[in-house]
Amino acid sequence: MGLLSKSFILLIMVVSLLSCSQPKTELKVIASSDRQWTGVAVSSNERIFVNFPKWSDNVPVSVAEIIDGEVTPYPNSVWQNDKGAKSFMAVQSVVVDKKNRLWILDTRNPQFKGVNKGGPILYQFNLKTNKLENEYRFGEGVFTPNSYFNDVRVDTRNDIAYMTDSGNGALIVLNLRDGESRRLLDNHYSTESEVDFLICDGINWKNSVHSDGIALSPDNKYLYYIALTGHTLYRISTADINNSDLSDDMLANRVEKVATIPATDGMMFDKMGNLWLGGLEDNSVNVLKSDGTIEKVIKDDIIRWADSFAIDKSGNIYFTTSQIHLPNEKRKQYQVLRLNKRN
Repeated sequence: MGLLSKSFILLIMVVSLLSCSQPKTELKVIASSDRQWTGVAVSSNERIFVNFPKWSDNVPVSVAEIIDGEVTPYPNSVWQNDKGAKSFMAVQSVVVDKKNRLWILDTRNPQFKGVNKGGPILYQFNLKTNKLENEYRFGEGVFTPNSYFNDVRVDTRNDIAYMTDSGNGALIVLNLRDGESRRLLDNHYSTESEVDFLICDGINWKNSVHSDGIALSPDNKYLYYIALTGHTLYRISTADINNSDLSDDMLANRVEKVATIPATDGMMFDKMGNLWLGGLEDNSVNVLKSDGTIEKVIKDDIIRWADSFAIDKSGNIYFTTSQIHLPNEKRKQYQVLRLNKRN
């Protein structure tokens, strides 16, 4: 065998080994809809839930389960009537916690016209029975007239729920044992919008949205958060958040700047301590790795505003595309996408 042939074979072997060792990022469409959704949640047995925010008059379903790729009202059609005593009004997010409970955050602020009487509601559903188990309300002062409670994370070990208010920048802390809630870092620089526009896929999206994305570290020791229109990721110790002896000023001084990151809507930690982020400005999904580096996992035109994230027991990543930056005439179908676990 000639030297050229041996070199060629060696090259093929090296290429094959490299291709086998490279992480694979396969993107799959799980469901599509003509209507805009924001939140996505995946249960321990891989049931998939989504929500449709009340940003127009034409939102017939607020919360749904994706069954065989189809939208099925959850828990039933009665809950979708926003006039009922027990019904959804303006849901912004859905989350499944480590105890496999479904949490539904209702802003009670349809079309951003102001919070309705009674304020926001956090619902807890039992996924074995599909019945409502608890609902939590918030006192005036914890929410404001223009509040928009956006995202929620639940510490199942200590029975604490954390939320962001993107309408009037703040963090909301709810004790699930006694129902007491507090409003923290109200109008603090870390919960305020940094800019009044983003350039997303070449489009100038002019808006100013306060604290939005939120994530609880795997050990429950830190709460991470960011304004939607901003690039600075902050965190604060949950021990400090839950220390009622700290004054507002003392708590404000405990806020830490973590990193400058791509503009993102939702955020989520995986079990390895990697923080999954969107990439609103370039149709991407990114990871802030546990070593502090940022990796662009995938960039694709199909990722039209990665909104909220969820993860299944196998480590596959799910996220919605909400196309918020696009005018209606340029929008395609909204999708739930799954990014397969990387080898």
